[in-house]
Amino acid sequence: MKKVQQGFTLIELMIVVAIIGILAAIALPAYQDYANRAKVSEVVVAADACKTAVTEYYASAGSLPGDASTAGCITDATKYVSSLTVGTSGVITVNAQSTGASGIDGKKLVFTPSASSGGTLTWDCKTTTDITAKYLPQACR
Repeated sequence: MKKVQQGFTLIELMIVVAIIGILAAIALPAYQDYANRAKVSEVVVAADACKTAVTEYYASAGSLPGDASTAGCITDATKYVSSLTVGTSGVITVNAQSTGASGIDGKKLVFTPSASSGGTLTWDCKTTTDITAKYLPQACR
């Protein structure tokens, strides 16, 4: 009688291991980019709350605030934001926390308001310390 094969051959197992290795080599950098974009998005969200406060102050006072307390911004540090400041003319600067993420650590995002003729504010987003462009939201690139 013929013996029935009872498992995988060595070559079949090696092929499976090679395929898993190739997939891991592709997936890990993609996941790291995703994680870094998520960290930058928290920096942007912290600024968004302050942008709303500055816009409300501008709507009620007719001028831009000179500091965070006048604007009513929360400046508490978070896991990914080390500080948030509001400078002259309502310019918001958000410093990223050092978390070990290359391309982000210790970098800054600056949001500059400009008043339009209709009395509304538009915001310009720039990075003063060169956060890697692929981590920035589309509006800041």
